Amino acid sequence: MSLLINEIFYSIQGESIFSGRPCVFVRLTGCNLRCSYCDTRYAYEKGIEMEMPQILKKVDSFNCRLVEITGGEPLLQPETPLLIYKLIENGYETMIETNGSLDISVVDERCIKIVDIKCPSSKENSKNDLENLKRINLKDQVKFVIGDRNDYEYSKKIMPLILPGFPGHHILFSPAHGEIVPSQLSKWVLEDKLDVRFHIQLHKVIWPDEDRC
Repeated sequence: MSLLINEIFYSIQGESIFSGRPCVFVRLTGCNLRCSYCDTRYAYEKGIEMEMPQILKKVDSFNCRLVEITGGEPLLQPETPLLIYKLIENGYETMIETNGSLDISVVDERCIKIVDIKCPSSKENSKNDLENLKRINLKDQVKFVIGDRNDYEYSKKIMPLILPGFPGHHILFSPAHGEIVPSQLSKWVLEDKLDVRFHIQLHKVIWPDEDRC
């Protein structure tokens, strides 16, 4: 059983409440969306087939217990839930970052799901599966990448749809890199007294000139 892998690498986690922790990233090939601000277009098609044991061996070689499955869109590949299950069974703290357009209920409940809700400036907000906001659990995270005021207002309208009791510090408001000044978004959050986590892509701060981090 194999998956199409774009890359497996070791870096600093930069886009979740785990931001700042060393992490192994397993980036899967393929995406069903074409967001206007996408910074991983290289993962749309390029990749190599790797068998499950090869993937697990490569992950193990980094000697790091935090792993993120990302893409592209990892849930496009039917074998992804099995990879997540095997990582968890092998003792890894496992996350998946998904674009929010596909049903996340196929993923092991023990996996931490980072669900991206697409805002209007992405040009893909019509693809959001908002039922995912009821499928999450309290350890998961919901992320809004915000490029302008319209995105911000859209995000506020979506927030009430999130699972009741979901912790505000697991709701990430992230300024779209190069699209909005971070201080502007933080000002709006403070003015409206939103119970959310203002979040900057840490890897873009550490390695501002790198295409891949």
